[in-house]
Amino acid sequence: MSVSRRASVIAILASGAFLLPTAVAHAEPTIEEVREEIERLEEEFIGLNATYNEAQETHEAAEEKLQDILKDLEEARERVEGLSRGVRTLANLTYTGTDFTSPTQLIGAGGPEEAMVHQSDLTYLSDQHDANLERYLEELAALETLETEAADTEEEAAEALEEAEEATEKAEEKLSEQQDLLDELSAEEQAEVTANTANTANTTNTGGGGTGSGTGGGGTYTGPASGNAKAALDFAYAQIGKPYVWGGTGPNGYDCSGLTQAAWRQAGVNLPRTTYDQVNAGQRVSWENKQPGDLLFFYGSSPSHVGLYAGDNVMVHASTSSRPIGTVTLSDYYRANFVTAVRP
Repeated sequence: MSVSRRASVIAILASGAFLLPTAVAHAEPTIEEVREEIERLEEEFIGLNATYNEAQETHEAAEEKLQDILKDLEEARERVEGLSRGVRTLANLTYTGTDFTSPTQLIGAGGPEEAMVHQSDLTYLSDQHDANLERYLEELAALETLETEAADTEEEAAEALEEAEEATEKAEEKLSEQQDLLDELSAEEQAEVTANTANTANTTNTGGGGTGSGTGGGGTYTGPASGNAKAALDFAYAQIGKPYVWGGTGPNGYDCSGLTQAAWRQAGVNLPRTTYDQVNAGQRVSWENKQPGDLLFFYGSSPSHVGLYAGDNVMVHASTSSRPIGTVTLSDYYRANFVTAVRP
């Protein structure tokens, strides 16, 4: 590697999570240091994707809620408008000071029976006005509540969309930093530093996987799974080689939780959209007790990455960054970052 290329790598590393000590500020970074930085950037990218998906879910739910509220709001406005006509009539009568149930108003009655009927009718009308006034005030209060709720929901949707857009921008920065690091390495060094994070989409896994193509041609699962788990893995393997798509739910590309959701849908199981929710969508099992078809979650108490266990220590997943969907051997790196397995 040339001096300028090494200097570039040093600069990137120095701006990352770990700073090189002053005494060795100009020392060449080791492959292990570069590997750690790549893994850190990869984990940050994964976390941002999970944040994006969560924000998108919040935005879409808020938009749907807003549409329902606006419909209710329109109906409430119509009810209030209808009731307001009766209230205005009552207000006009009150303003004139006329009491339609007083004896003065009954002088013109043709007799006692007519007077009683007249008084009864007017009393009923007066009660109706009172009831309308009470209902009007109730509907008016409900209308004001809906208007406030609509404004709050619209703000929530806008904030969630902004959060999703910010996550996208930050993720693009992580990709750029990764690429800058990799561009300074030889092909052999790139393979070494990405060994823990890169897909092995062209690898044949006779026990747990099958064969897959890195060109989007799909793969065939030949592992030990059966039933619903096999249906999910058959689908996942058929997606091998398709691109990792930011926020993708298919059919032309997926992110990690988009792939697991689509795979288990083929088995008749409806998983939530995000890793944060999928981790609670079934029975939790340990690393030692995982079975083909189980969801494997990684990184932190709120896991941000998920894949499908295929058996024989192999996982199929939509990895990250620009790498295609593929399989990976579950190395010590994955074991160290493992959170839990979930059996849908």
